[in-house]
Amino acid sequence: MEKEKIFDRKRHSNRQDLAGEHLFGDLGQIILLIIFLTVWITDSFFINYSNFLSEYVPLYIRIPLSMVILLISGYLAKSGLSIVFGEVREEPCVIKKGVFAVVRHPVYLGSILLYLGLLMFTLSIMSAIVWIIIVAFYYFISKHEEKLLLGKFGEEYEDYMKKVPMLIPRIKS
Repeated sequence: MEKEKIFDRKRHSNRQDLAGEHLFGDLGQIILLIIFLTVWITDSFFINYSNFLSEYVPLYIRIPLSMVILLISGYLAKSGLSIVFGEVREEPCVIKKGVFAVVRHPVYLGSILLYLGLLMFTLSIMSAIVWIIIVAFYYFISKHEEKLLLGKFGEEYEDYMKKVPMLIPRIKS
């Protein structure tokens, strides 16, 4: 049964209740992951070229901060993926529940926070530059997917966009 669930997630392109993805979204994510990990590992653990900031921020601050960011990252990604791919909606609609009530792209925010959490461990400036590129990439594919969602759901998605921020949650008072 679990194998069928995983297999169904991989074949989500034929689901009518989903709007689609950017053509290079998955490939871009894999390439950026490889680039980030290569730069982060090389700079942080071998060359030590641009992680001099770690001398000013002690490990007892960096490690807990990194762990909190990584836990939030995992929660956003797992929850978002479960909501989108965990059930087939008979009638296609804008997903507004769970983490989608906080941000429109929780899986992408989870990915951005994953990189940030790793970055916080070593404070590598070279990795931070790659992280900024990654944030820009996720913003770009988010905007593309929102065009697809607007095309599919129209006013319903437009109203959702007005109420829920794209990637940075609002602090409610």
